[in-house]
Amino acid sequence: MARKPLKSDLAWSTVDRITVRGKDLPAEILGHLNLGDMAFLELTGRAPNAGESKIFNAMVVTLVEHGVTPSALAARLTYLGAPEALQGAVAAGLLGLGSVFVGSMEGVARILTDAVADGKDAKTVLAENKRMPGIGHPIHRPVDPRSVRLFAIARETGHYGKYCKLMEEIAQTRGITLNATGAIGALACELGLDWKIVKGLGVMARAVGLVGHILEETRDPMAEEIWHRVDEEASAHLKPKK
Repeated sequence: MARKPLKSDLAWSTVDRITVRGKDLPAEILGHLNLGDMAFLELTGRAPNAGESKIFNAMVVTLVEHGVTPSALAARLTYLGAPEALQGAVAAGLLGLGSVFVGSMEGVARILTDAVADGKDAKTVLAENKRMPGIGHPIHRPVDPRSVRLFAIARETGHYGKYCKLMEEIAQTRGITLNATGAIGALACELGLDWKIVKGLGVMARAVGLVGHILEETRDPMAEEIWHRVDEEASAHLKPKK
């Protein structure tokens, strides 16, 4: 059986040249594209225009940090056990990004992509998805300020369209907060991103935040205190009373 030829269109290099998505890295990228723009280039094959750069960077910046979340705790606790492997601690935090934390925007993008293509309204979408991702939040209610700002930027840059409108209608119909991942999932659709990589926006952004948490852990640690406190409280019922 013939083997499939190996092929990648992302990048190549020679002794004196590095090319990424058809652009010369030193001459056309370094000093010209910020990190968000570089991510956009990798995902779409082209550099963003000014409006796309503003909204895409706002989307990924939103996802960098949200306090001492489960993913941040996982990173800090892993660093406690393996301080020689910062990358392992970051990876531990990233492994917790899924349907509940950060990764829910992939589900939003998938559902909205299908819904708009089939002309479905908010009621139909909710009837088909009893647990609709992108709505509801344990802290930000009835309004998630991040979603409000993201959609304001979307309107400023001409990226508030049918996906954003449908997502807002879904939240209003259910009477639940439209959270940041719901807004970002809709905006990813507006930018034409494939829903299968939308979770990747959270992965790349949250990695930055986790590095920040690990730096703080080196200066003002909490992981060991958390470990001992949890061990003490979780096993208190097993210990003989004095």
